[in-house]
Amino acid sequence: MPESKALSVLQAGGFSATVDAFAWEPDPDLAARRMRLWFLSLLGSQQALKALWARLVKGELATLSREALGQVHFCALAPEGPRAWRSFTASLPAAGGHQLALLPEAARHTAVRDDFLLLPRTGEEAPLLHFRFLDRRVDLPLHAGWCTWLWERALRAGEAVALEAEGIAAYRCSPDPDALVADVSAAVRAGVLRLDGGSAATPTGPAG
Repeated sequence: MPESKALSVLQAGGFSATVDAFAWEPDPDLAARRMRLWFLSLLGSQQALKALWARLVKGELATLSREALGQVHFCALAPEGPRAWRSFTASLPAAGGHQLALLPEAARHTAVRDDFLLLPRTGEEAPLLHFRFLDRRVDLPLHAGWCTWLWERALRAGEAVALEAEGIAAYRCSPDPDALVADVSAAVRAGVLRLDGGSAATPTGPAG
């Protein structure tokens, strides 16, 4: 494996595993000097993965070494509470190990909460995936034909924020229903959005 492609390593409590994908953001408490993990995929022995999962879900601090960049970060799972995290495991016979993926409740389409986490497989999938999550969480009638406009609006408004990530794309989304109603109404009046679900153009600035 080329040096530039070296995978990161997560360590906690004397156990370690290779990280093949993660998404995180800085902790709002700057004094904590750590990162909040919103998604994590680990590769390693079953024993190590179980031990790391147990420590992470308890809120314990871990270190993530990014060898390719020469960086080491302190990190912990986003403080969603132990019940809000789901683990998915798979055996990797060809590699002689296992995979553990950790996902928060916020990444579930059916989660009963206003904010959500998007993990699109491709950039092209992000607008429609965002629409599916958003449409479930707001009372305003939305059309799938508006998905590109809604996604670009969310990015401009800071209602969708890209997380620092490797091996995956990730966005934290916090819709503002009142602002959304105002912007959609203005776009409809301006003819940018049509009530039949079409959009006349992709806006480059605030609606209205």
